[in-house]
Amino acid sequence: MKILHLDKNHPLLLNQLNHLGFTNYEDYTSSKSEIEAKIEVYDGIIIRSRFTIDQQFLDAATNLKFIGRVGAGLENIDCNYAETKGVYLISAPEGNRNAVGEHALGMLLSLFNKLNKADKEVRQGKWLREANRGLELDGKTIGLIGYGNMGKAFAKKLRGFDVEVLCYDIKDNVGDENCRQVSLEDLQERADVLSLHTPQTELTKNMVNTEFINGFKKPFWLINTARGKSVVTKDLVEALKTGKILGAGLDVLEYEKSSFENLFTSESIPEAFKYLINAENTLLTPHVAGWTVESNIKLAQTIVDKIRAKFC
Repeated sequence: MKILHLDKNHPLLLNQLNHLGFTNYEDYTSSKSEIEAKIEVYDGIIIRSRFTIDQQFLDAATNLKFIGRVGAGLENIDCNYAETKGVYLISAPEGNRNAVGEHALGMLLSLFNKLNKADKEVRQGKWLREANRGLELDGKTIGLIGYGNMGKAFAKKLRGFDVEVLCYDIKDNVGDENCRQVSLEDLQERADVLSLHTPQTELTKNMVNTEFINGFKKPFWLINTARGKSVVTKDLVEALKTGKILGAGLDVLEYEKSSFENLFTSESIPEAFKYLINAENTLLTPHVAGWTVESNIKLAQTIVDKIRAKFC
């Protein structure tokens, strides 16, 4: 079987697939149309988020048996159409779930203790102790939307704290010893912190908007390590201004390109983003929650293991 690699990944992926007897080809620079013109000769594709695999691409891939996405989500693939073509879809949420859980916890603790603000001030010679008095996580209620691999990893990290962890998920019976599943209304009634762990779907696009935010009984903190387009940034900013949202840790942004490699699709910087980068109660990172040294290895290994189980 011939496999075309469209993004660079950890070298173990190529090495182990070679050892398993697959023939591997690499093309990290050709355009989508150039790839489409030659895709018919390949049995498999390995991709991160370089471009969208749509119906036209899948129609050209007449010999395609699988697509391996080195990441958690499959939103850059027309999954329904791929399945009608008999293409096996592989993702690797197991590979970076621990990294995402740790990042979400780190963001939350940093916001509660004003670590980014305090660090900046001390570097400027300011020693403002009272202005940087923090909050403790103990006694808070943490609400998770989405309780799959990422949500479960974050809930596990919270076990060492005296907190109540609640989750809302469209699937039934996903709660476990680390988290109690509740209705969305119950979560909005009780949560002090909201952390998003959902894939990008039609249900989750623009999910966190003014109506959703105002549905929470208490002012709350927002953590988003999932997908940027789940949050309407201008509505988030308004809630930060009014105090309905007390602070936000955002690893992902609405403005990201679909490849996640660049931020803006145009040269102009939105006013809402200008507010975020100047706000003291926001923490921003460049879509790196699942992007650790260890997850780089684990993501690649997960893809290899799933290909081996299916095709060897």
